[in-house]
Amino acid sequence: MPLALWALTISAFAVGTTEFVIVGLLPTIAADLDVSLPSAGLLVSLYALGVTIGAPVLTALAGRMPRKTLLLSLLSLFIAGNAFAAFAPGYESLIAARFLTGLAHGVFFAIASTIATSLVAREKESSAIALVFLGLTVALVTGVPLGTWIGQSFGWQSTFLGVVALGLIGLIASALLIPSNLPQGAAPGLRAQARVLTSPRLLMVYLITAIGYGGNFIAFTYLAPMLTDVTGLGAGAVSLVILLYGASVAVGNVVGGKLADRMGAVPALTLSFGGLTLVLLALGLTITSPIAAVAVIAVWGGFAFANVQPLQVYTVQIAREVAPEAVDVASGLNIGAFNLGIALGAWTGGIAVETVGLAATPFLGAGVVAAGVVLTRLSGRLDWQAAPLPAE
Repeated sequence: MPLALWALTISAFAVGTTEFVIVGLLPTIAADLDVSLPSAGLLVSLYALGVTIGAPVLTALAGRMPRKTLLLSLLSLFIAGNAFAAFAPGYESLIAARFLTGLAHGVFFAIASTIATSLVAREKESSAIALVFLGLTVALVTGVPLGTWIGQSFGWQSTFLGVVALGLIGLIASALLIPSNLPQGAAPGLRAQARVLTSPRLLMVYLITAIGYGGNFIAFTYLAPMLTDVTGLGAGAVSLVILLYGASVAVGNVVGGKLADRMGAVPALTLSFGGLTLVLLALGLTITSPIAAVAVIAVWGGFAFANVQPLQVYTVQIAREVAPEAVDVASGLNIGAFNLGIALGAWTGGIAVETVGLAATPFLGAGVVAAGVVLTRLSGRLDWQAAPLPAE
């Protein structure tokens, strides 16, 4: 694999860290800025909303820009957003910084994937994309718990400064290693994206993504305050528990892809969503017991992220049937559905925290993910009904 791919991996590590590290820092930020936990939770929602809006809009608007120029511009926007967050004078400016950073996120992964495939031979394209997304997985395993520890020990601003440093490394490496003469493909316009969004079958898949994946964030967004205020763990233990969660995520990503290949997307999603529903119920029942709660969290991340690859595979399968000319557009919009689910999940969790308390969020999340199971089975039934009859 060319060295340029590692520049993309480092950048993906920085982007992945800044997205999820906020979860471990919510109590610290809420106390420092004198806002409620639900208000701090909007830092998760607004970032995800920025991704949801930025991915389709910026992709369409910047479609004619050379790929390397676009990548460097996105990384510069990402660095500026995190620097703004590190020196934000108050809650409102931090919210704005998170939204600004989120705008760069969705387009970054889209353009990084296309650059990665253009750097290698066709038979190595999947491995190249996997190497880019390895940065996101490693961020969940190491960057998020390390960033949480740094924020708890030296102030949450230090975490954002650390991400700025990572972003600068990725920017410099990309500027030096990625060639300027990359092939320029035709970028999907807003009209092509609108055509995809008129397909009832694809809309069903996007709804499954938003509900099934996003339901997890009703509880996950408030994991740190749950561990300290309900479970009774010390603040220093939170980063270790998040490390455990991240290791579970890494396993779940691998297993989810293998399940989709072996069983098909709908059975794999039924299994992962069903397991996630049970895990969230178990978390709600054990959250007051440190040992039991940590044991549940050790498998939680695996079920929470085992659905990511099957959801993408399922989107592509449906798009090939109903919109074969816009498969890439359909796949990209599913990334928006993931982040819309995060935004709605974090917002819903904040309402639950305000009205019924932290301990209720796993139960509410389980109910929403269970709705994702029902929708998945319904979608599978529609697939069966739409399948052509075998020739006699």
